[in-house]
Amino acid sequence: MVDLNRRSLIATSTAAALGASVAGVASASESEIPEGDTPGAPSVRGGLKRFSTTAFGAEVTGPFVFEDGSLLYSLQHPEAANPEPFGRAAVGYFSGFNFEFDGNNDDFPEVGIPDTQEKQRRVRSAAGQYEVLVQGREPIGGGDELLGVTQTPDGTDITQSNFAGTQYGAAATNPDCNQFVPTDEDGTEGYLFTNWENSPGNISRVFISQDADGEWSADPEDAMNLPNTEAFRELGGTRINCYGDLSPWETPVSSEENYAHPRVSLTNTVGDVVDAGSGEGLLGACQFWNRPNPSAIQSAVDEYDEVDGWYIQGYWAMTGVEFLAYYLGADPVDQADESNDLTPIGDVYPNPYRYGYHVDFREPTAEEPDPMKYWVAGRASWEAPDFLGDERTLYGCSDGDSKGIYKFVAADPIPSYDDTDDIEGTLYAPKITNDAANAAEAGERNSPADTNLEVEWIPLGRATNGEVESWVAEYDDVTQVDYLTTHTEYDADDLGQEVAYGDAVREADLEVIENGNRNYITNEEIVEWAAQYEADGPDGVDEALRRVPFLETRAAAKEIGASIEFNKAEGVDSVDGAGPGDFVYFGISEFNDDLADETGDVQMDRVDGGVVYRAELEPDYNVSTLEPVITGPDFTDGPEDADDALRNIDNVYAMRDGRVLCCEDGFGGPSRSYPNDGLYVFQPNVQVDVESLAIGYGRTGEAALSASALPTGFSGAAVSVSVSDPDVAAITGVEFPDALGLTESEVSDDGSSATVRVADTDRSVEAGGRNVPLATLTLRGDGTGTADLEVDIDRMDDEAGTAIDANARTGVLVTGPPTVTGGAAPTDPDGDGLYEDLNGNGRLDYEDIEILFDNFESDSVRLNESAYDFNENGQLDFDDVVDLYEEVN
Repeated sequence: MVDLNRRSLIATSTAAALGASVAGVASASESEIPEGDTPGAPSVRGGLKRFSTTAFGAEVTGPFVFEDGSLLYSLQHPEAANPEPFGRAAVGYFSGFNFEFDGNNDDFPEVGIPDTQEKQRRVRSAAGQYEVLVQGREPIGGGDELLGVTQTPDGTDITQSNFAGTQYGAAATNPDCNQFVPTDEDGTEGYLFTNWENSPGNISRVFISQDADGEWSADPEDAMNLPNTEAFRELGGTRINCYGDLSPWETPVSSEENYAHPRVSLTNTVGDVVDAGSGEGLLGACQFWNRPNPSAIQSAVDEYDEVDGWYIQGYWAMTGVEFLAYYLGADPVDQADESNDLTPIGDVYPNPYRYGYHVDFREPTAEEPDPMKYWVAGRASWEAPDFLGDERTLYGCSDGDSKGIYKFVAADPIPSYDDTDDIEGTLYAPKITNDAANAAEAGERNSPADTNLEVEWIPLGRATNGEVESWVAEYDDVTQVDYLTTHTEYDADDLGQEVAYGDAVREADLEVIENGNRNYITNEEIVEWAAQYEADGPDGVDEALRRVPFLETRAAAKEIGASIEFNKAEGVDSVDGAGPGDFVYFGISEFNDDLADETGDVQMDRVDGGVVYRAELEPDYNVSTLEPVITGPDFTDGPEDADDALRNIDNVYAMRDGRVLCCEDGFGGPSRSYPNDGLYVFQPNVQVDVESLAIGYGRTGEAALSASALPTGFSGAAVSVSVSDPDVAAITGVEFPDALGLTESEVSDDGSSATVRVADTDRSVEAGGRNVPLATLTLRGDGTGTADLEVDIDRMDDEAGTAIDANARTGVLVTGPPTVTGGAAPTDPDGDGLYEDLNGNGRLDYEDIEILFDNFESDSVRLNESAYDFNENGQLDFDDVVDLYEEVN
């Protein structure tokens, strides 16, 4: 992502950093990186190896790995003084290199740190030569357009040379996400979709192909800027297109990082504004969206005698909003110099509720692909989405200070909807619940390197995509003139004639500070939505208020106590088609500010270099535990700690062999001896995992014991599994895959534990294998309840006999209740720990509701509260019957 505000603060330090020299090359591992002031910072649970450093001034963004293992990434906003071709924004690939997809970082040599000016001015790798495919502002499509440059409806390029005013980054200087959609079976030709992180935003599509020697080339004649099509313009266009995803249905998705969306700054809530009777010191940028010259609100507030100035979060991201109006066809306002004066735009103006979504191209190879936005998945400063293999679940990261990670779950697989307006689902916000994340009140602060985050997901609301867009459309006709006439006593005829624009803007600003912007959803509506939510739940709010969590996602989530305190959540990804047992990786670029202050659900030591978390997908594609696997350096650390550690994670990209590409966005910051960002490859430790399992009372089930990946092969292992509560279940047997030559097991007399020993005498387990089965345990449910299946690794060796550094992961066992009817025992069809199938026929139907109702006072129900608490309020009541009925309907 491009953080213009932060970047301006560090610009003065980069010149001094250029040319600094400390020799040394090191691969990072948990034992090799010394700790800083915060315990465990920096550290890695696995291997970390630097693949590339980028050119001076640039971030590493938009990695993509092709089917043959070749790699490309974007050269985002490099300094113009770099030698060609590294002085202009570009997308390039590494010629002569291919990942081998064996899960092992031995397939490339590590590149050293850039310890000279010549090295710092170039894109470098020890595994292949960076070759430029496309560069911003190059002519495309016959010369009528420039790559990455958005145009007005009459075909005028929207650049600062053609229009006066502010622009979010110079046009076509910020290429970010890249996604490739092949048009042939071999994956050697197709369309490259690239995000351009500007306002107006852009997504380009360029045809590229690979020759017999493995070299890629682009065809600028077969290229287009998608926002310049009528279909995209009718949607309202796009802005600040950051990272994205390639969906499981093979469509490119672009995320809008609308940094200007905060209603309130930092940790404040809308309720704070209403309680105070004023937004002074509290409001965020979006309250001034339709103000003439909106990005100047910060300097205006600082100058007004009537209020004490404060930091208006997101004000700097208002740059480019008026250029977005020109994209939509507005007449340029009368501007005498490079800065916008206060003449209001009154004919066409962008609707703020049209920006801050994920954009999908459902027919990416069509002559002109039509875009659609996931309005129903929430509005934020989206850095990245991750669509999972169930084709229903989406995780997203909202970049910036005091922001959230969110989840959306569709009612049905998303590609199954013929009309995207019909996509229906529930939007969720996170709640961090574990005491270890918030131990400051007890007089201690835990290190984020050593502390998991336990997450519960709070439902914000349920709607269809079409419903949300209809709510959005109600604000389409609001302009800058409305900002003045709504918040002053003047009418449109007065402005610029009887009343100077400056006087009207000042009066309107002070009114908005006092009572909020009445042109959009009001503060009072958000507070009322929260009150009704607390009283009656997300489905019990008035129809007119259902829009609130979808259009004002951050404000709504904060109002009901969600943990909206992540700082710069910049990455989320999992392997393509990820399913239960796979990992989702979350990149938090900086672990500071609201994560390390005295308030909120997370109060831990700060690590300015950030943290990468991973979370295992559960059977229902939920994640409930974020486990730190990479911790960056403290900014008090010196080069000896920071030079070879991952700093300020940006994009994360999970390759199909389980390794993760980690991109940096920390250019010019402290700690290192050099200013350049890099691309690192994370090789996770081997994970030995026992499958979680739900079984009925008195029944048996099987749980697989497996290794997540074996990049260096496998010769044998000795592993034990134990049941934490033997009263819940017992291990009754062990079976082994036929491929393993020598096997042995021993089950304790009470069934509380089993030890397995295996040897791969036939060398049947290949290096690079993923999810390799080691054994299958049979368990019997002896009592209703939950127990952990705990794994202990005695020894595990690779094919050379060297000990494998492996982690054990605990599984969860749920034993269901005994029969209610005297027939079959109830089952848990969706694996959520609740036993919806009371008649034991394997599905939820009306008979299950009748059984629960008729037997509600029986011991078989009352003594198994956790199995039938469908409304999850911690007790059994008739609302559980109602909730089960609603599941059927």
